[in-house]
Amino acid sequence: MGILPAIAAPAAPVAKFAPVPVVSIFRPLQANGSADDALASGRVVPGSYTMAPKASKHWRIAFLFPHLKDPYWVGCSYGVISEARRLGVAVDILPATGYDDLKGQLRQMDAAIAAKYDAIVISPIGMTANNHSIAKARAAGIPVFELANDSRSDDLTIKVTTSLRNMGVEATRWMVRDAQQRGLKSVNIALLPGPMGAGWVKGEVDGTRIAAQEAAIPVNIIDIRYGDSDRQIQSQLAAQLLAKHGPKLDYLLGCTGCAPAAVQPIKAAGLKGKLRVVAFDLTDEIARLIRSGDIYAAADTKGVSQARVAINAAVNLLEGRGKDLPHTILVNLGLVDQQNYGSYPFDTSIAPEGYKAELSYDPAKN
Repeated sequence: MGILPAIAAPAAPVAKFAPVPVVSIFRPLQANGSADDALASGRVVPGSYTMAPKASKHWRIAFLFPHLKDPYWVGCSYGVISEARRLGVAVDILPATGYDDLKGQLRQMDAAIAAKYDAIVISPIGMTANNHSIAKARAAGIPVFELANDSRSDDLTIKVTTSLRNMGVEATRWMVRDAQQRGLKSVNIALLPGPMGAGWVKGEVDGTRIAAQEAAIPVNIIDIRYGDSDRQIQSQLAAQLLAKHGPKLDYLLGCTGCAPAAVQPIKAAGLKGKLRVVAFDLTDEIARLIRSGDIYAAADTKGVSQARVAINAAVNLLEGRGKDLPHTILVNLGLVDQQNYGSYPFDTSIAPEGYKAELSYDPAKN
């Protein structure tokens, strides 16, 4: 899957969104921890995040994405741009070229600091690899927010993500229920979780292991293959898994770029229906594949909602709204399969049909 071109696209509509169900986590909590560590150690307050009023000035906010190679990040770009239009703030989305482009993301952080953005929102490529860069921005007086990808930096102003561990838990629990309905007494599974070292990947794998240990039937994790979420790479990994384990496998669990890439290799191996695919997260492509029966279910981190909350949190801080800031805001997970497909709120997760990624918005020019 190629990188989407950075070309002019139809403007995202100015939309009004309902409050987003979240849990807010307040200090004190574990130092240098993940979002799931915060969930386990901090003061947890369930509630909803209400979208902020329009900004009083054209604040400039930079968003550092790991890439725009799959629909998840396109959905995040929609959440950012549509809210920037509503709020009246300027945004620039600065994507790296993939999870193997840490140097590129670090260069973009340096450029954002030099450009003196009012705030930076980063989706870090690594759990700790971006920490020095985040600290550098903070030392320059620029607040840094986290979006979606987790980090162990204590220099972040607010993390906006979800329980990455629960991505794996929820996907695996659905799989176990489905296996029981099929009459299976045990299951063999393989994982295509994404690039090793990314926070969300560790969360998927840890959550899968936890749910497997708690399951009512034996769940055997036969193989885990890591790699960038690029379509070609993941198709190759899926083919390798099938060549080695295909007839023994009952389920394959994969990330947003990984699960769809496994569909054709499974069909080519003659295992469609026997080997069922479950996704750790949701994109428009995965939604279509659930509708067609090629993917059976997906956990949903609600990427569009995360992006909306992140830009609103940044604007609220810049406007001086609120005193007791949470350390972490976790957007509540969803789960979609064919049973609830017709009533599922896809607009919390997926950009509108036909949306092309926009990389910038400036209210002074629009």
